[in-house]
Amino acid sequence: MNNVIKLRKGLDIRLVGTASGARRKLPLSGEYALLPSSFTGLAPKVVVREGDAVKAGDAVFVDKRCPSVRCVSPVSGVVKQIERGERRRLLSVRISPDKKQTFTDFGRMNPAKMTAEEITSRLCEAGMIAFINQLPYAVVACPEDKPKAIFVSALRDMPLECDFETELKGAEADFQTGLTALSRIAKTYLGAGSKQTAKAILDAKDAEVNVFDGKCPAGNVGVQVNHISPVNKGEVVWTVEPTAVLFIGRLFNTGHVDLTRTVAVAGSEVKNPCFVDCLAGTPIADILSGQLKDKANSRIIDGNPLTGKLSSTDGFLGAHTSAVCVIPEGNRRNELLGWIMPRLKDFSTSRSYFSWLQGKRKAYNLDARVKGGERRIIMSGEYDRVLPMDIFGEYLIKAIISGNIDRQEALGIYEVAPEDFAVAEFVCSGKLELQKIVREGLDILRKENA
Repeated sequence: MNNVIKLRKGLDIRLVGTASGARRKLPLSGEYALLPSSFTGLAPKVVVREGDAVKAGDAVFVDKRCPSVRCVSPVSGVVKQIERGERRRLLSVRISPDKKQTFTDFGRMNPAKMTAEEITSRLCEAGMIAFINQLPYAVVACPEDKPKAIFVSALRDMPLECDFETELKGAEADFQTGLTALSRIAKTYLGAGSKQTAKAILDAKDAEVNVFDGKCPAGNVGVQVNHISPVNKGEVVWTVEPTAVLFIGRLFNTGHVDLTRTVAVAGSEVKNPCFVDCLAGTPIADILSGQLKDKANSRIIDGNPLTGKLSSTDGFLGAHTSAVCVIPEGNRRNELLGWIMPRLKDFSTSRSYFSWLQGKRKAYNLDARVKGGERRIIMSGEYDRVLPMDIFGEYLIKAIISGNIDRQEALGIYEVAPEDFAVAEFVCSGKLELQKIVREGLDILRKENA
């Protein structure tokens, strides 16, 4: 019998355009890109040159601070361009794929018969360690820091996200192998949702399964860590997205690196919301081909609307991205009498709009407008109502803004990630970019403690 943890705080935001139906596989694109921005906290050092031939699984860049952390090519082909920005900051490494794909052979192995050191070495060699993050600081894990536990969340409850149970179909063996490999490194916890039914999740072996019954962000791995094994100063836990567990399982089962993932193409500005199987680094234009209703007045997001990054048809799929969403920009919307109207089609966390009379199951077509300017924090408890963690969110944000490191540590900054404040940012009446504030606070703290 799995443990059930009930969460009373949170907020479910239902949007029009949720992906549904069968999965379709994209053909090979003409170009792929590996983005350093997908790997938070990594200082990239390029180890290839333009014109070099690479196989799928070959290292493209490594972390300057920890060279054993390698980021590998999703395809075999030729390095087409090493794109740099201001002060030679690496923006992307673009690769033209071969018609016939070849893979670096790492060899098949049974993780159940391997030691923790052997598994960690294999994950580093094949670039899988780059898909594992750590708390504190919510950055790419360093294999030299031994974790006290490893957390995997199979629950994705952010709006328009790809349901992992859809991606799991047909890949149950790889998922179990990945869990077994992680369990050899440290005690592994698997978080599931109360509505999930997949046996590969609920009856998983080599991991302690905990069912989280509550509203968004119950699926955030940081929330799950907070309720099971909070991170104290000096401790390290690893957090792994469920798709990365599939990557790890494929590595041990086939001996090859296969970065194919299922992406939800969703949003009210998508003609036919669906699921697409594609490689990390696939051009956004190929994923959205023939799907945009109004390209000129739409916002394309690499990720979900709460935690994703602004993108365009010139962009590429991030390494951790499981949804590509398109919502209205809202820049051409004119409202008669503005706020004084009843607003039956707008969403509000309070009863300011009459839309609350239509029930909680209604899906809304929200646009990208902020609807107001940045203002001072109002200590009203609005963050705490949607933040199911044992921390004082508003006080922590104030401590980060003021630069009070001692106060931040006392308020639990070591156990949070920016995405944990995504819903709080949505309801923030001060219109503050809470995720950006938390990210900056974690980066400063990481430098101070280096």
